[in-house]
Amino acid sequence: MDFLVIDDDKVFREATCLLIEDEGHFAETAASADIALTLLKEGRYDAALLDLNLGRDNGLTVLPQILKVRPNLPVVMFSAPSTVKKTVQAIHLGAVDFLEKPFTREQFHTVIARVQKFSQMGQKIERLEEEVKEVQAQHPEPLFDFETPAIHKVMEVLDRSAKTSASVLILGESGTGKSVAARALHEMSHLQDKPMVTVSCPTLSKELLESTLFGHVRGAFTGALKDYWGKVKAADGGTLFLDEIGDLPIEIQPKLLRLLQEREYERVGETITRHADVRIVAATNRDLRDRVAEGAFREDLYYRLNVISVRMPSLRERPDDLIRFAQHYLKHFAESCGRTLAGFSEDAQAAILQYAWPGNLRELRNAIERAVILAPGSRVTAADLPAELRGDVLTSPGSPSMDTIVPGGPVTVEQLEEAHIRKVLERTASMVDAARILGIDQATLYRKRKKLGLG
Repeated sequence: MDFLVIDDDKVFREATCLLIEDEGHFAETAASADIALTLLKEGRYDAALLDLNLGRDNGLTVLPQILKVRPNLPVVMFSAPSTVKKTVQAIHLGAVDFLEKPFTREQFHTVIARVQKFSQMGQKIERLEEEVKEVQAQHPEPLFDFETPAIHKVMEVLDRSAKTSASVLILGESGTGKSVAARALHEMSHLQDKPMVTVSCPTLSKELLESTLFGHVRGAFTGALKDYWGKVKAADGGTLFLDEIGDLPIEIQPKLLRLLQEREYERVGETITRHADVRIVAATNRDLRDRVAEGAFREDLYYRLNVISVRMPSLRERPDDLIRFAQHYLKHFAESCGRTLAGFSEDAQAAILQYAWPGNLRELRNAIERAVILAPGSRVTAADLPAELRGDVLTSPGSPSMDTIVPGGPVTVEQLEEAHIRKVLERTASMVDAARILGIDQATLYRKRKKLGLG
């Protein structure tokens, strides 16, 4: 656990930190309320130990401020024998326990054990609150209808593997719901009451990704101002979900392999071997066998990850689900926007059914959200849908239509490039994804977008 010790007495702060560290925990100190509140806003702590008489500050005044910043944080009050009445006030204000100065090691152990229970409860509450917020913001995807033939086989495999500790590899195109499948696997498993921690492999540099995964010690690199335990430690006892594992830098792969095989890892800048009991679930839209052949992915890591694998079907493989999913999104976004829409017109339904949906559920979701916002009438019509669904082409005067811009056609290289960039940008969720598909860096893609007037 990570503790923050808030006391204006330097000797007492350091002695308390030694007790905490002797128990195998991490402790950081704050000599004033201002420093403590700043640290709590910037870092993540499991509990705080707060002195009732904090120099010029009053602990009873500081306690509500702490709980405003971190509502579920367990706070233990330090108090002198003459301040028992104030200690009772602190309990009413939200402190979970108190220690009367001076205290014995045994008394301290008893309180720390109680704090650990409160911390675990608080972490569970925070996870539930985050899940509720996510559900409210995104709404449950209509992906896991067990009666849907296309998904039934996937769910059977996930259900059978859920109660084991075997690694699971989830394959599929971008936008097919791989992260939703990972969440479903966790919720069906024996680890459902344990944490599920997600790491997106393409979003960070090699150095930051290694630190994010395994943690670091203070001073390990520029900007490492305090110890950080990392996602592996956060997921200990639960599930670690590695999204887009195909983009994991080759330098980090041996460390992940060690975690998979030995359940061991080391934080950046530290030589202490640590253990973690985590279940690894990984997802990718890449062909890992091709990545292995290219030398970009370790073959031994591939086989360790690929104990059980499932492939999420693309949306074009699920035509019977298309209108049902579109109606689901329409209802959700109409409610979010405060609109009343009767559904889709016939031409809108025809456009949805004939389109290939290369961006899968993510593209469908974005298209329906746009249509709900722009639709002037009581129904969403084909005219409200994106141009590619209608078969229309938004081109400048005199330029060839999108239908004629094909390799080998009567078009210039510039026109071919522009058409390709436009399509990729329309069908990807981020600049990172678009740049990766195009094989260029984000800075180059940004310049090309500006040149083409795309943003």
